[in-house]
Formats: sequence, C-alpha cells, structure tokens
Amino acid sequence: MDIKEFFQLSAGKWFSQRTSHHLSFKQAESGKSEIRIEILSADDPAAIKLCQQYEIDTALAWGGARVTWDGTMEWDKVKKAGSSVLVPIADPDQPNQGKLLRDVGYAGKPGIVGRYILGKDDALTLISSDETMYTEERLWFASPNLRLRTSILKRADGTSNASFCSEIRMGIAQPQAQAADAAKA
Repeated sequence: MDIKEFFQLSAGKWFSQRTSHHLSFKQAESGKSEIRIEILSADDPAAIKLCQQYEIDTALAWGGARVTWDGTMEWDKVKKAGSSVLVPIADPDQPNQGKLLRDVGYAGKPGIVGRYILGKDDALTLISSDETMYTEERLWFASPNLRLRTSILKRADGTSNASFCSEIRMGIAQPQAQAADAAKA
C-alpha cells in the first residue's frame, strides 16, 4: 500500500469513538464524533494553495484530503467541529514517507508541515511539532470498515494526553478491487 491508497481507503463518512487520557491530571474522558474524509485531486484549489503556501512544487502532490469533524467530548461537552486539508508530499528517495502539509494545526492553530511514515504493516504514522507541542498519531485498518487510531500529545508546559479511537465506516466501503484500481489511477 502507498500513501495515496491509504488516503483513498479512508475516504467516506466515519463514526469515531475516542477515549482520551489526560496523563498529567490522571483523568480520562470519552467522546464521539462524525468524520468525513474527501479525496482532493492534484488540481483542487485547496491542494494547490497549500503547496504554494509552503513553497512546494504542485507537481509533487497527487492531491490530498479534506477531513471534516463534528463531535463532543464528555468532560467539557463543548461541540468541536472543523475541517483541515492534508497534502502528503512523498520523499523521492523513500516514497513510504515524506512531508504532510496541513492548513490547520492542532487546536485551531495555523497550518503546519509535519511528516508521515507508512510502515510495512500498512499503518500510517503522522508526526507534527511546533514550539508549543509534539503530536504523534498512528492509524491502521483492522478491516475495510474499521479504522483504529492512537495518538500522543505532549505540550511544552509538561502536560500530555494519550488517546485511542475506533472509527467505523458509516456505509459500505469500496470493494477491494475498485479501491486498488482507484489507487492506480
């Protein structure tokens, strides 16, 4: 599997259940959200704009994804909704890893350039950091309609969180043959 295929297999509408552990406060909370993942083509204005923002040659991008979320967490009951555009740029020497351009960082901050690594086990690891925090997420498919995600967030103030999400596709996944054909296109 390559990064394009991973994104294409992720396309659709998902129901996500999250358990977060606030390690510094020794508290846990759960939450739920609806996530929509839409694949963007290389000529999509949002993908082009993001490449230009980070001075990346648009020819290096196959496209990307727009991720939209809408959910709540048990602790604060505040509705959390938003969206972000992601554009992976493969390293020409190691195509299973590269830069990950984001138009929105964590907690609504301005965009960030992180990195991704797609392992031999087809698990995708996303790593981002700035002056205030470090995040690492790992995503993988247990089946075509069940995606799992773990994340670690470490803040500069010493606080940290760890979370686990199960994401269930709402609807039917593309048959494997169609997904493989789409990845080759």
